[in-house]
Amino acid sequence: METSNNSNNLASNNRKNKDNDYNIENAIKAVTVKSTDIECKDIVKGYEFNNGINYTEIFSSYKHMGFQATALGNSIEIINKMINWRLSHDKIEEDESEEYLEQEIREKTRCTIFLGYTSNMASCGMREIIRYLCEHKMIDCIVTTAGGIEEDFIKCLKPTFIGDFNLKGSELREKGINRIGNLLIPNENYCDFEDWIKPLLNEMITIQNEKKKIWTPSKVIKFLGQRINHKESIYYWAAKNKIPVFCPALTDGSLGDMIFFNNYKNPGLTIDIVRDLAKINKIAIKAKKTGMIILGGGVIKHHICNANLMRNGSDFAVYINTAQEFDGSDSGARPDEAVSWGKIK
Repeated sequence: METSNNSNNLASNNRKNKDNDYNIENAIKAVTVKSTDIECKDIVKGYEFNNGINYTEIFSSYKHMGFQATALGNSIEIINKMINWRLSHDKIEEDESEEYLEQEIREKTRCTIFLGYTSNMASCGMREIIRYLCEHKMIDCIVTTAGGIEEDFIKCLKPTFIGDFNLKGSELREKGINRIGNLLIPNENYCDFEDWIKPLLNEMITIQNEKKKIWTPSKVIKFLGQRINHKESIYYWAAKNKIPVFCPALTDGSLGDMIFFNNYKNPGLTIDIVRDLAKINKIAIKAKKTGMIILGGGVIKHHICNANLMRNGSDFAVYINTAQEFDGSDSGARPDEAVSWGKIK
């Protein structure tokens, strides 16, 4: 009986060893799957700071860093194409109008760049970057929200402060402080804004009645940009450099509140959004090439994309946002979805 048990144990151990050998061999095969040649030859590599600070090279290096740095690098490349393109780069088309046959005109004809941004971009420190773009005529058309307009003007009157995302809303409400993310805006800022804009709204009504002027959101923004007379303002420079600013949701914010309250005492202000719709569409239609830089989603994204539908799509496009495509919203839609609509070529 003892010999029989030893034989059984030996056979069992042999089977276990074979099983272990089989498992190890499979594991080795799984770990050491033979590589095929990689078609892409771009190597992951960051910037070499021992070479000194060269911002052009640093920005170029993003494309080879991986993850979202690569997306940023690709975006920079696309935006540089928008900036550098001239009509002289393209062959003269058979049906080209006489206006664009001269080489000098073709060399001066640039890509029309649409910049869209949500209100948080004016609330935070991105405002100064957007103001710089307007000051130096680096964009041709802006689309933003009501908050994107009013926050710029309010900052010309009173500052916005850094707070914290975790500050309790009920406690801030008792103190008359409003929170945008981790930014804080005292109620007195809006009071000062009301004091500034109220006489301007009344002046607009007078101009409307006496001069039969038809106000549009872009004309209102230009008028306010001229009257703010403040070099830190986005819309001061937009007005000065004749960059049209469109805001199809102009009343959706404090600016709308001011118009609402003022309308009780001095009714009659009329703002025509249809004329602005025609204006932005014509900008897209007449452009030889267009580029879209869209920071955020919602109305600003769709308004620019839809204007470019009128020309069968923008030639260049960069989206930067935090939205996802899975709910079917336009905010999270990827560029290829816009291609299906004819909004991007």
